[in-house]
Parts: sequence; structure tokens; C-alpha cells
Amino acid sequence: MTTNSKALFLPKLHLFKSFFTKHSFKRSITHAELIAALLSGLIILITWSLEGTISSTAWVILHLIAFVIGGYAKAKEGIQETIANRDLNVEMLMIFAAIGSASIGYWTEGAILIFIFALSGALETYTLKKSDKAISSLMDLQPEQALRTTNGQEEIVPVSELKLHDTILVRAGERIPADGVIVKGETAIDESAITGESVPVGKISSHDVFAGTVALDGSISIKITKHADETLFQKIIQMVQSAQEEKSPSQLFIERFEGTYVKVVLAVVAIMMFLPYFVFGWTLSESIYRAMILLVVASPCALVASIMPATLSAISNSAKNGILFKGGVHVENLSHIKAIAFDKTGTLTNGTPEVTDTYVHTNRNKENVFAIAGAIEKESIHPLAKAISAYSAEFTDVHDMEIQHVTTVSGNGVSAFVNNEKWEIGKAGFVGEQDAFNFQGGIAKELAEQGKTIVFVKANDEIVALYALKDTIRNNTKQAIKMLKKHGVHTIMLTGDNETTAKAISAEAGIDHYIAECLPEEKVNHVKQLRTKYENVAMVGDGINDAPALASANVGIAMGKGTDVALETADVVLMKNDLPKITNAIQLSGRMNRIIKQNVVFSLSVILLLIASNFLQLVDLPLGVIGHEGSTILVILNGLRLLK
Repeated sequence: MTTNSKALFLPKLHLFKSFFTKHSFKRSITHAELIAALLSGLIILITWSLEGTISSTAWVILHLIAFVIGGYAKAKEGIQETIANRDLNVEMLMIFAAIGSASIGYWTEGAILIFIFALSGALETYTLKKSDKAISSLMDLQPEQALRTTNGQEEIVPVSELKLHDTILVRAGERIPADGVIVKGETAIDESAITGESVPVGKISSHDVFAGTVALDGSISIKITKHADETLFQKIIQMVQSAQEEKSPSQLFIERFEGTYVKVVLAVVAIMMFLPYFVFGWTLSESIYRAMILLVVASPCALVASIMPATLSAISNSAKNGILFKGGVHVENLSHIKAIAFDKTGTLTNGTPEVTDTYVHTNRNKENVFAIAGAIEKESIHPLAKAISAYSAEFTDVHDMEIQHVTTVSGNGVSAFVNNEKWEIGKAGFVGEQDAFNFQGGIAKELAEQGKTIVFVKANDEIVALYALKDTIRNNTKQAIKMLKKHGVHTIMLTGDNETTAKAISAEAGIDHYIAECLPEEKVNHVKQLRTKYENVAMVGDGINDAPALASANVGIAMGKGTDVALETADVVLMKNDLPKITNAIQLSGRMNRIIKQNVVFSLSVILLLIASNFLQLVDLPLGVIGHEGSTILVILNGLRLLK
């Protein structure tokens, strides 16, 4: 090999190392195939550096070690699949090509061929392990035990033993273990695991509840309505598994034709070994020599190199800019996207409610009201209470304030006595619906139509203030949607929120279309419908409930601060939650695809030219190897342009 070729592979290995060090080496025991590929490449580099200083025997031994370490996994896989399917595959062709290269004295070329193919296999294994971890993260969120009550007796039982119509008790702060209906008690439930919405939902008797959600502030008794393996949460897990097992069209195409390709190449090589000897009067050694050249130049080394360096360069470039791709196929697919579906909460919005408007009775002191309300809400863990407490923190000009008898009324609000005056903070029905909606000329109705949640403050028998809260959109959401539209990408918002809120957020963000009140399985159906209409669709989300839709889309994109399940399920992660980076990623994807097409056309042209020249006896082995490896080096250099 030349000095230039050695220099070429150093940045390639550095790129590979930088990408996988953080994500794979910390779990190196479970990534033996990746370690073997890297070790094989390292041995090749060491052998190159020692060229001319070691004996020919040592040279051969080092290459044999690289062959065995790098090629063991793929050779084993190829042999097992060949036996199981009774059909040859690309793995076997690569092994034959490497052996053929070594048999005519070109050990380094054979070793590099093994290294590149081992690297590809390691990437595939890595992706599969990440998918398995996503399922494990999901399953960890569902409780394994439940507190069953029978005739007043309580017992802890495995969730799998629960039967229809059993009654279980769930206390405040506990995660609900099974789907059912409330038969006693009331509470506010955090349903973000199912709907993705940050605002808890008040639940009373006869309301349905779902496994994986959390009862925040009240104990409830639940009658089981579904078996453990039929819950909505289990359906989410099953949908993620099903979507991840679907193979891409390109993968199916390769699998369909790989056996044919291998058979054709090996058949032509076998014919080349003897036919010219009998038909054209070549010597037997010349025929075998030409057959070995054919085996080397017909190997897909250059084709592999057409994609891998370009892909790794694109992945490295995007990672520096806050976008993590989990595989080259996702970089490739992104530029073909015609529509993008967005989750609302935590994706288009910040994910937590904030106070946007306040109104105070003209007969009341603003600072006094906000200080008291903030102090009362400070006692609660409800997200709305936290937002009100945070907003009111600056209002502290209240002397000798004594708060007593703070009582939380599940799903409705909170009451307390302040200096012997009764204060109530909560929804309209809690403080008096008629008075609430008449306050300040009925401003509450107008605010509600804007998709805002209204919290009223009542002192004794009078409404004294109201807070309007909203999960506000991110600062860069409008910019991101505007940039996507310029690229001709249709935007859709899928949210579990109500129609009013969905309409308001959609209009504010500039979304083309929205669909409200979506459960996880409905989001998957909508994504599938969008794929039918637009063919290539991306889904952007951050919650557990988004995982099935992320997996069902052509490209799943997760927000970097999202749940572990969303991060593991998605194909792309926006590490800094920067939505406009999606446009940058689409542009990089288009650039990478253009470079890959250039490489493929070039490498195929060289292979065909070398094959033709070999049949015409116009190329000898060294020139054939130079042409083959030279084309590989050129396509690698072309791919490395994506680093800039």
C-alpha cells in the first residue's frame, strides 16, 4: 500500500473512533463485534507502519490475525445463514474475495476488505442493541406489583396475576399498574406517559385510568378492566417492537438480490478459471490468474467505501452541530421527507405551563393577592401550582401572613385560611362557576379560547383574581416551521390536548395542519396515513407516548431533553432541542446522498472497466489492485468532504 493510502485511513479511523467512543465503548462487553472490527483495523495500521522492518513471515502472520479477528463474526454469520437458508450471501463473497486477494499475495487488500465489512456489521449490531434497550426502558416504567383489596383485606400481588374486576388501591404519588376504572376516590393524574400532556387530569369515580400513569394527590380504588398484557401501555411497547422490526425497502432489495449477486460473481470466477484455457488457448496458470484478478476487482469493496466514509463524515459533522444520527440510513432518508408530524408538548412547546396573563379585582391589592396565592400554591406539587408559585415569588410584601389548614381537593384545587380569611384557588367549578366566568367581564372565556388553562383565586365569597397559564411555544419553533415550509415540507401537529388548545398552538406556530386529542395508537395511525399520502414522513417528539409514532415514521426525531424511551426509539436526536437544526440536517442529508450517488456511479464504472480489461488481458494483477484500491481511496476522499 502507498503512503497516501495509509494517511487516508488514519482520519477515517479517527472519525469512527470519535463517533463510537461515547456511545459504545462504555458498554464494550456487549459490543464485541465493534471491538473486533476496530482491533482488526489497528493491526492493519501497525502492519503498515512496520513495512520493511519486519520479516515476510511476521507480515503474513499479522495479516492473518487481522483476518481472523475482523472476519470471524461475519464469516460465522455468513456460514450459518448459508447453511440455514441454503443460499450464498454477500458475507461469503467478501470472505472469498479476501482469501482470493491473499492467495495472489495481496494480504493488505484482503485485510482492508475484511475490516470495512466488519465495520458495517458492527454498526448493524449496535443499532439492534439500541432498539432492545428502548423496549427495556419502556417496560421499566410499568409497575410489577399491585395492592389488591378483597373484602377489606389488602395483599401485594404481581401485576400478571390481576384478573378482570379485581380491585386495587393506588395511593398518592404511585404509578398505576393496570388499566381500569375508578370506583372510589378522586385524584389528579399525570398522564404524560400516555398522552404526553404536562397538565394533570382530574379523575373521579367512573373515570378510566391507564397503566403507567401517576396518581398525584389522592388515593383511588380501581376496578381492573383489562388483562396485564392488553393494557394501553403494553400496546405502546408492542407497537414500538412491531415498527422497529419493519425492514426498509432498500434493505429488502439487498436481501432479495444478494444471493443472486454472489452466485453470479462466483460462477463467473469459476468459469474464468478454466474456460479461457479450453476456448482461447490460455495457459491454465493464466486462466487462474485472471480469475483471481476478477474475484478481487469484482468484490464490492469500493461500493462499501462509497457509503461508509460519507455516512460517518455526515454523522460526525451533524454531531458537532447538535444533531445525533443513529445510523447512515437515517441520514439518507431525511432528505426524502415530504411531511413532518410534531408532538406538541415538549417539542413545539417548552413542556411546562407558565403564567401568561393575570387579572386582579380592582378592590384588591395586586401584590397582596399574588403573595398570598403564591404562598398557598407553594404547598402543592401540582404543575399548575408550581407555575403560579414561581410567578408569584417576587410578590412578598405581606407582613404577618399566617397560612393554616391547607387542603388539597384532588383534581380541583386547594383551600387554606390566611389570617382567618378563607382562600380557594382552582378551577371554575371549585370556586363557583357562575362567579368565575362573570369575573372581569367574562375574560376567562376569551382566555380559554386561546388555549389557556384558567385558575381562579377566591377570598371568602369573592373572586379576587385569575391566572391564565399556557404551555408556551419554544422561542425557535416559528423559525423552524418557516424554514421547513421553504423546503416544501408539510407540517402537522399531533397532540393529545383538546381542540381549543391545539388550534391556538397550531396557529401561533404556523403549522399547516393539526390533529387534536390523539392517543398513542391514534398517533401511529395518523403517521401511517401521512406515509400513504406523502410517502416519506418524519415524526418529532419527546415523550413515552411518542415512541410508537417515532418508530412508525420513516425517520423518528427526538428532542434531546426528552424521555429515555423517545431518545432510544428515535433515529435522530436534536441534542440541544434546537428545532431549526432539522432543516440543517435535511440539507446535509441531501448533500450526502448526492456524494453517495457520485461514488456509486464512479465505483461501478471502475469495476466494470476493470472486469472488461481483465477479460481482454489488458490489465495485470498489480494494475487491477491499484485500480480497485485507487477507486476505493477516491470515493473515501469524496465522502470525507462532508466533514466540512
